[in-house]
Amino acid sequence: MKIYLPITLTLLLFLSCKKEFIVVSNDVSDVNDLKTKIQVQNKYTKYDSLFKKHKEFIAKDFDFPVGKPNTKGYYNAQKFTENNHLGDDWNGVGGGNSDLGDAIFSIANGYVSFADDIGGGWGNVIRIIHQYKGNYYESVYAHCQTIKVKEGHFIKKGELIATIGNADGIYYAHLHLEIRDDIFMDIGGGYSEDVKGYIDPTKFIKEN
Repeated sequence: MKIYLPITLTLLLFLSCKKEFIVVSNDVSDVNDLKTKIQVQNKYTKYDSLFKKHKEFIAKDFDFPVGKPNTKGYYNAQKFTENNHLGDDWNGVGGGNSDLGDAIFSIANGYVSFADDIGGGWGNVIRIIHQYKGNYYESVYAHCQTIKVKEGHFIKKGELIATIGNADGIYYAHLHLEIRDDIFMDIGGGYSEDVKGYIDPTKFIKEN
């Protein structure tokens, strides 16, 4: 004799077996919530595994990306949320292109998830994933003149990762820095009224 279960219950039981826990429900919203949670868990699995194998690259604290020590010789020309800005713009105090080619350092231990030229107003971009106190953060470094790291490599806090650029002359030289607590977002546009997934870089670095 064949036994037929409602499709939502069947799906839940299938998903439950995959993740080794039992959930009994016939509510479509419960199914969707469960699917979303599993998808999120699966996204983080890669980084959980990487940092478990390379614990020495788990972030312990954060520092500024320019002007060792303490942003010496630089100022924050366009702060987070100023003009709907989603990051901080670090400029040399000399103005213009006086900081072109200056060093950019990783703000913390982490894993280089992206390092390439994406053109347009972004130019060379580096994205680094940081595991910190059980959570994940991403730092984004844009408009770089040169890239000194490779995708898939681990780096230490304060390590040279790039040099300050001007996106092939689109801007005066500066570093656009973002910190995100949603590490799976697209690169975005750099400006938005919606700051979901973004963190004030200066505030975060000072507090951590």
